[in-house]
Amino acid sequence: MNKEFDIQEYMTKGVERVVADAMKATLKNPKEAAFMLKFAASARKASGKRKKSEEAGEHIPPFLIASITSKCNLHCAGCYSRCNHATVDAEPVRQLTDEDWLKVFDEADELGISFILLAGGEPMLRRGVIEAAATKKNILFPIFTNGTFMDERYFELFDKNRNLIPIMSIEGKKKVTDQRRGRGVYDRLIANMDEIKKRGLIFGASVTVTTENINEVTSEEFLKELSDRGCKAVIFVEYVPVTDESKNLAPGDVERDFLKKEIDYLREAKPEMVYISFPGDEKGSGGCVAAGRGFFHINSHGGAEPCPFSPYSDVNIKNTSLKDAMHSPLFLALQSGDVLTDDHEGGCVLYEKRELVEEIMRKSVEA
Repeated sequence: MNKEFDIQEYMTKGVERVVADAMKATLKNPKEAAFMLKFAASARKASGKRKKSEEAGEHIPPFLIASITSKCNLHCAGCYSRCNHATVDAEPVRQLTDEDWLKVFDEADELGISFILLAGGEPMLRRGVIEAAATKKNILFPIFTNGTFMDERYFELFDKNRNLIPIMSIEGKKKVTDQRRGRGVYDRLIANMDEIKKRGLIFGASVTVTTENINEVTSEEFLKELSDRGCKAVIFVEYVPVTDESKNLAPGDVERDFLKKEIDYLREAKPEMVYISFPGDEKGSGGCVAAGRGFFHINSHGGAEPCPFSPYSDVNIKNTSLKDAMHSPLFLALQSGDVLTDDHEGGCVLYEKRELVEEIMRKSVEA
């Protein structure tokens, strides 16, 4: 750990800001405001748990990313997950069961993890896992979905369990969204957004930011359309190139500086929505917060990985506890080395330096 930088304090303040922003964004929605008030108390309690662990020499990240399935019905252009074969069409075998995931959620609750991002594949294909998540009221579960599997049962589940928040992927307006995600996807997203608003629910949007759409997705027009439809959170995810030919789409320093300034402005001027950037400005966090510094990733088969963009694992939570998984040789090597704080062109440092990560992985397995 970087001794000059207090990662626990930084991440705690980050959680507090997200919760405070969410409370502002939901003031006009009585059910959501009531839930967020309760969740704020839970988040403070969880922060206290993490602080006690830190004082005892155990760093617990406040975030976890869980890819609960490898299956997806879409073939989005440039999908990093399909490129590294983490996402497939067929029903995967040997995935974690609903019960396995509930065990993960139970332990995360005990450790003081406040946010678990449910991803895939397409996570809404795993209804049982999402129903299990619904029972863990101390944890907020943003569900990163392509938005094509919304139905009456899901709408009712979201209404009864406000800790489940669908985060629908959208690339901008209709032309660019359908170009990347498939014909007709944009119209389905808009229809679902309108239905969610009609029912008094909330949702968020996940936007993959590229050099081609950065101006559109940060424009006042685009964001106002989302806000008017009831969107309460926008998560900007910087595009990670999957081939040399797509490197030009990845935001560089100029685009990242622009995005940071836009988000700083939006947080101040447009509090009706929460704005988050991933990986965001790593300079402010003492480097990349993956590999257990601020979060880590569990894939659909139980492998604990530094990050979804860095699919390397030397431990499986089927065979160990969540707490012990944070002490995997790979995680410890990344935390104690220079990779997470290395200079890089922008975007994901672990993806850019994947050959070095692979070498660390090889050594950790041999050790």
